Amino acid sequence: MSENVGDNIEQARAELERTLDAIEDKFNVGKRVDEVATRVRSSYESNPLPWIIGAAAAAVSVVAVVAWAILSDDD
Repeated sequence: MSENVGDNIEQARAELERTLDAIEDKFNVGKRVDEVATRVRSSYESNPLPWIIGAAAAAVSVVAVVAWAILSDDD
């Protein structure tokens, strides 16, 4: 009977260790950033056009906001 309890304790410890490792892996910011960078790089290499269009749209938006701020009537 005590052998069964010992086995259960070892199984519970092993399961807890796996769970903690999985949690640590999920919250590893550096690893997540590397994964996102890899996906972005792969996406850009396979089809750069959407990225170029997005960058151009962002640039036009920034220029428009700056122009609006400079040229707006401040009365």
